[in-house]
Amino acid sequence: MVKEQSMLLWFALLFLVFSEASSHLSEVSGPSDPPHESRSFKLNHTQNSGSCSYTVSVTTSCSSPVYTRDEISLAFGDAYGNQVYVPRIDDPASRTFERCSTDEFEIYGPCTYQVCYMYFYRSGYDGWLPETVTIYGYYTRSITFYYDTFVPYGVWFGFDYCGGSSTSTKSSSALAM
Repeated sequence: MVKEQSMLLWFALLFLVFSEASSHLSEVSGPSDPPHESRSFKLNHTQNSGSCSYTVSVTTSCSSPVYTRDEISLAFGDAYGNQVYVPRIDDPASRTFERCSTDEFEIYGPCTYQVCYMYFYRSGYDGWLPETVTIYGYYTRSITFYYDTFVPYGVWFGFDYCGGSSTSTKSSSALAM
């Protein structure tokens, strides 16, 4: 009886250790859902200079065009409707989003809880293939979104891991740089 209880306890402990490791691994490697077009995503219309800063690190794939002159906008936020929006994150004069490069942006906007969605909007004819986007904020853990696919023209394209309740149904503040 004691042997059965200790074996049961041992299996329970192994289960907990592997569950925690698996959970941590999925946080580090990111969710497996691919980016998608969002027809329901809406920008919040309230503008706010913001009191929180974020660092957004964008790695452009080595399979992307050599450079892009496309206009690229960015929006991200949390499950409570707090949203940061940058109408033009691109700057062709500074060679932003060149192939095989990483660009970092310091963005100011409203404070958010944990960032759980992120979208790009691209207009132009060159095309652009981001590989990863990592967002760091003072009040939020860093989160990495794995693109590795071309951003289509004229649509909000990205990820929503908020559980479907966030991006278009609640309003709050928006703005950026």
